[in-house]
Amino acid sequence: MTTDRLLLLDSASLYFRAFYGVPDQRTSPDEHPTNALRGFLDMIATLVTAHQPTHLVACWDNDWRPQFRVDLIPSYKAHRVGGPGATAPSPAPGDAPDQAHPASDDTAAEEVPDDLAPQVPLIADALAAFGIPRLGADGFEADDVIGTLVERHRGTMAIDVVTGDRDLLQLIDDENAVRVLYTGKGGVREPDLGTQAYLEDRYAVPSGDAYADMSILRGDTSDGLPGVKGIGDKTAAQLIAAYGTLDGLRKALEEGDPAIKGARRANLEAATAYLDVAPRVVRVARDAPVAQVDTALPKAVADTRLLSELASTYGITNPINRVLAALQIP
Repeated sequence: MTTDRLLLLDSASLYFRAFYGVPDQRTSPDEHPTNALRGFLDMIATLVTAHQPTHLVACWDNDWRPQFRVDLIPSYKAHRVGGPGATAPSPAPGDAPDQAHPASDDTAAEEVPDDLAPQVPLIADALAAFGIPRLGADGFEADDVIGTLVERHRGTMAIDVVTGDRDLLQLIDDENAVRVLYTGKGGVREPDLGTQAYLEDRYAVPSGDAYADMSILRGDTSDGLPGVKGIGDKTAAQLIAAYGTLDGLRKALEEGDPAIKGARRANLEAATAYLDVAPRVVRVARDAPVAQVDTALPKAVADTRLLSELASTYGITNPINRVLAALQIP
């Protein structure tokens, strides 16, 4: 393995965090909101400075609620669907087809705060101006883009995944130097360092694969996944420890293991249909059609005119300069 390090950004996770965490500095309601844009750029500067990646990708939700997941579990993210007339943020002009529209035309738009939606195309513009790759795949979430890029590059360079989404803890893999910088509590300045020791300490599971199995059993109300009745983190981890994998647990259940009895057996049997399909919903794709691009940190600004326009129009000169300094671009 080389000394290179790839930093993968769960973009939506970060710009939502920026939107809610960075003060709105507008002095007039007529001004364009910029707090998510400013915060997102500052996050990039902080992350690049702290972790010194040699490669960087902003991973994008081309489809935040893919149809293949909805077909398997209709409740998947159903509670986040916007009301009548809701629209997803528009792609930035000139986007390549595989990097465009945060939601597919045939998929309901995610409910996005009114002041955040117009900032998302500006974030895309800023990434393009810097020359930072922004990759998505039609019909797939950013999680799947990240999973695919991890699969593509693991073993060739160290990989850090930056996210506030626990789902991506399933990608942790010490052997291949894949970590998750989990921003759920400490943000990008003090993220939890997701390694297998972290999984063992916090969730009592030994690996990313085991975490995914535990997640299937536990469910996730934030994603509309019911899980198995009566099974939370602790019980799920105990079952995975006892049977090795979800498949091992289900085989033992089918074979009548006497240790699985009473309400637990009844609840697992009642969840058979869910357990048949949940792995394909919970586990991230590793083979999404993600474009092959140069992911190395840019050595020069890709579009100086666009970057200058963004700085002057939206008053973001300071965040832009911080990113340039982090990238060591004069």
